[in-house]
Amino acid sequence: MKNCKQVQTEWMERMGQTNPAEGLASSSSIQVHIDGCQSCRKEMSEMRSLMQAMDAWQAPTPNPYFMTRFEASLAEERAARPEGWFARIQRHLHARVVYGLRWRFQPVAATALSVLVLAGGGAYLGFMLPEPQPAPAVITVSPAVLQDLQNMETNASALDTLENLSTNSD
Repeated sequence: MKNCKQVQTEWMERMGQTNPAEGLASSSSIQVHIDGCQSCRKEMSEMRSLMQAMDAWQAPTPNPYFMTRFEASLAEERAARPEGWFARIQRHLHARVVYGLRWRFQPVAATALSVLVLAGGGAYLGFMLPEPQPAPAVITVSPAVLQDLQNMETNASALDTLENLSTNSD
């Protein structure tokens, strides 16, 4: 007895005959297997119903103006001004982004968005942070200069006292 794979292979070979049911019925080994195997019997009935449906199907009649319209649109496309290199690249990129391999574009888009967010946040913080105040200058004075400044201060106070005395006596 044949196995199901061999029987199905023989079916397919005999399907090209004018009447496949007669071709299958003429092979006694196939018929014996189909009679004894439930799955092959089911497959055979499905195949027969498919063949009957295909025999009953009628192709729709094409529109008589189809070729005329097709040739007109083809001539219009040929006569159209060729697009520039930028438009071709833009169209290609649009097609790749919209219809293309999105899984390749997503990591690139995520990285670009992350860089933009970080750069924008850094720029925002740069505008919002207060300007750093310069540290107070430390003046170092030598002892000689310090002595001169003290002498000038005592002289100024002595001059002020003299001036006050002179204005009081007038």
